[in-house]
Amino acid sequence: MDLFSFGNVIVYVNKLIKFINSIFFVILIIGLSFALIFSPVDYLQGDTVRIMYVHVPSAWIGISIFSLIAISSILNFVFKIKNLFLIVKSLAPIGLLFTCLSIVTGSLWGKPTWGTWWAWDARLTSMFMLMVFYILFIFSFKYFKNKEYLPKILTALSILGIINIPIIKYSVEWWSTLHQPASIKFTGTSSIHSSMLIPLFLMLLALLLYCALIFLMKYKTEIIKIKKQNIKRL
Repeated sequence: MDLFSFGNVIVYVNKLIKFINSIFFVILIIGLSFALIFSPVDYLQGDTVRIMYVHVPSAWIGISIFSLIAISSILNFVFKIKNLFLIVKSLAPIGLLFTCLSIVTGSLWGKPTWGTWWAWDARLTSMFMLMVFYILFIFSFKYFKNKEYLPKILTALSILGIINIPIIKYSVEWWSTLHQPASIKFTGTSSIHSSMLIPLFLMLLALLLYCALIFLMKYKTEIIKIKKQNIKRL
């Protein structure tokens, strides 16, 4: 990508950032209003159920971002697409943030529901491992500067980490676990009422917009760094 292309990318990124900024807080306020005010209290969990509106989207986002990172890392290793490398580097901290948020909110939810902050069951352990893989990705970018070995390390982490994704998904079905089975099924009938489903997806949209905003800002920073390095070489 030459300097002119870098400039074009930054222009488009700035436009996307401006657009997302214009709608993000509106969606967030609507989502929080439904989650905290308009959604009903659960007949068993009471107001504790409202943690779900952050916990569930955070878990989905953490898992989805790692899947995207893993696929991008493998494609970058095979096809040497530098842009994919920048995408992976920009996404990893965001994925770690939402995975940690999922674990923390899960603990807050688990204490009144299960009577414990943490249990090393299959779902919680596999989410903890997802967090570890994110940390390994970020450490690899920080400490392995060799352009020959870094793609190999990222690919190896991707292959190992992607094995963990179906374990997270099906852990509640494969093993006995404290974690409840999935209430939302995209291919079947969901057991969650629409009065809770609507605020859940509104919060998911708000958090996805936040992800996009942070990603674009981080991606823009990485492009500017490369642009400055290229200018120094000229």
